[in-house]
Amino acid sequence: MQKFLIVVDMQKDFIDGTLGTAEAVKIVPAVKARIEKAISEGEKVVFTRDTHQEDYLSTQEGKNLPVVHCIENTDGWQISSELRALSEMKGVKVINKPTFGSRVLAEYLAAENEIEEISEITLIGLCTDICVISNAMMIKAFLTEVPVKVVADCCAGVTPESHDNALKAMTMCQIAVE
Repeated sequence: MQKFLIVVDMQKDFIDGTLGTAEAVKIVPAVKARIEKAISEGEKVVFTRDTHQEDYLSTQEGKNLPVVHCIENTDGWQISSELRALSEMKGVKVINKPTFGSRVLAEYLAAENEIEEISEITLIGLCTDICVISNAMMIKAFLTEVPVKVVADCCAGVTPESHDNALKAMTMCQIAVE
């Protein structure tokens, strides 16, 4: 049986860039420690990377959140400098995603589960109330019998209140919060 750690959008723009927060900066050491633990224990690690194009402001997301961020190949799009070496390690996968939840990620995990049963999927990263919850719910929909959990102190939301609300919502949908 295999375990997966999903590291959601730990990118410069969400940490200390255009959409950064003090809470996001604060979780970086805990996220790094959790990734290092996963690698040392043989968990499979997948990073997601929010990826937009130059036309971002003309997209539906851009019209609702008119803050240019995570434009592919810009500095803000990059995985945090504190985590980049971990994302580039052999066996670590990076999935670019154009929106909150990644169908590609969910399909990848479903395919991996067909090859070898997944015993657990853990999510950490940013933002709890947008991309973490979207991916956790999507994974739960694709893999209904696989335990999915979120590590609260390795996540941060747009605000502390929306972080807490997202954790409560995930709990109601049978996603464990630790």
